[in-house]
Amino acid sequence: MVRLVPESPVFTTTSEQQVWERLRDTLDPDDVLVANLRITDERKDHEIDLLVLMPDVGALVLEVKGSSVWREGDTWWITRRGRATEILPVDQAREAKFALRTYAERDPRWGSRQRTAWAHGVVTPYSDFPPGTETPDLPHWALHGKSAMATLADRVRTNAAKMLHHQRPPTADDIDAIVDILNGRLPTSYDVNADAEDRAATVDRLTQEQASILNVTRLLHRVEVRGGAGSGKTVLALQQAKQLTRGRGDLKAKRVAVLCYSLGLAEHLKREVATWHRKERPAFVGTFHDFGRQWGAPEGDRTNSDFWEVDLPQLMGDLAEGLDDREKFDAIIVDEAQDFADSWWRPVLTALRDEEVGGLYVYSDENQRIFARFGRPPVQLVPLVLDHNLRNTRQIHDSFGPLAPSRMYASGGDGPDVRFVASSAEDAVATADDVVDEMIDAGWKPANIMLLTTGKRHPIQVERTDFHDQDGYWRSFWDPDEVFYGHVLGCKGLERMAVVLCVNEPEVRERARERLYVGMSRATDALVVVGDPRVIREIGGEAVARRLGI
Repeated sequence: MVRLVPESPVFTTTSEQQVWERLRDTLDPDDVLVANLRITDERKDHEIDLLVLMPDVGALVLEVKGSSVWREGDTWWITRRGRATEILPVDQAREAKFALRTYAERDPRWGSRQRTAWAHGVVTPYSDFPPGTETPDLPHWALHGKSAMATLADRVRTNAAKMLHHQRPPTADDIDAIVDILNGRLPTSYDVNADAEDRAATVDRLTQEQASILNVTRLLHRVEVRGGAGSGKTVLALQQAKQLTRGRGDLKAKRVAVLCYSLGLAEHLKREVATWHRKERPAFVGTFHDFGRQWGAPEGDRTNSDFWEVDLPQLMGDLAEGLDDREKFDAIIVDEAQDFADSWWRPVLTALRDEEVGGLYVYSDENQRIFARFGRPPVQLVPLVLDHNLRNTRQIHDSFGPLAPSRMYASGGDGPDVRFVASSAEDAVATADDVVDEMIDAGWKPANIMLLTTGKRHPIQVERTDFHDQDGYWRSFWDPDEVFYGHVLGCKGLERMAVVLCVNEPEVRERARERLYVGMSRATDALVVVGDPRVIREIGGEAVARRLGI
């Protein structure tokens, strides 16, 4: 299949998407199709709808014009909002071509390569032109109308080849260099933190755009949003809590609770909500167990699993039945809902003012079910699926992709390759510590690094963890000067830019595959996996081992 940059672009017009899909399905496997490219030079901002890079053929800039397009004399016209508007499609394509060529050749990564041929063309997928139509500024073989769509891949090759103008076509190596330049990877002398922060801003924008899915749930009261790691579930859950609390359109404001299982994720949710306007803040944000404490449920012994798994849910259900209507909720949102046992749903549903139609919004990823408990809400939920990974770089997504239960599409951009460092399980922690030191030496800020173990906890985590101050330990996750040391069991819903995953278990244990999936997906920009190659191959399979270079 043709290489796509980005893999799943978002288009502002249907015409651009239609042309992109046609080329995606018909170009050669060695070709590259780039969409929605923006280049700024000394003269202006250039918008490149599509760029087709074909080894040993050429580089072709395509300007796509939808609607009705025609030419009168020397002037091109298009209908916009029912009115004829003058356009300059050939000038746009040609100027963008030269701007892009100059941009690529000025980049140090182009090196001492000789100039290659660049071409331009215009595509009008809804408008046709008589055979042989050409203008002084655009030959007929560079104008691709409606009737040309069926053979568009062949036509773009002809378009590029006929505009060589005695210059050499780009080689496969030239095209790799162009793609690398366009991806914007910064040389290693740049600040790796700034590079990651820039990508994080893009991820935040994409995630907010994805929040449009909440419009689908506007009139639904029982919904399950399913999505793999990196799909933005937590961001959507928070956005939904904000919208329900303040009211949306003709829907009145609601009393909302936001629940999760883990202390770390609860602290993250609280910190986010604290930045909102008071009229947008849910009535409750915290863990399932904190949910019961507000009604008088006891603290309990953290080492007594029966209390947390059996006794407390039963007690919470009884307490919820005795709540005054003012203490109950119109809607409850549960993040990382796969962590909830069957017995936990009774107090959740009982805490609703209306158990029949009260809002229940569940966000889950079954592949992150890493605890030895199972449960689903005993009510009918409308399923919605998130299938784009917005958070992790393409390299990180590809590394843990085989562990995901269904295919997801990488939309998080490019980053450094995932590294694997071989070590015995016995020496894995010490090796992981060395990797952390290497990252700091390479310029990573300690606050952007997290070391996670899959087996025994790291000694520094043991030192920092006090059963009497778990909240204090999790608040240290946001310490601006410290590397965070944690365990995959406690870090679902949390991530850092750079993660060292220490697989410090000598053999495959129950749910090891899920723990590996969670651990690898906590890194947004840089991931290093440390462990025994044999164990990791047995846990993740050949596909993961191959992606890690084992």
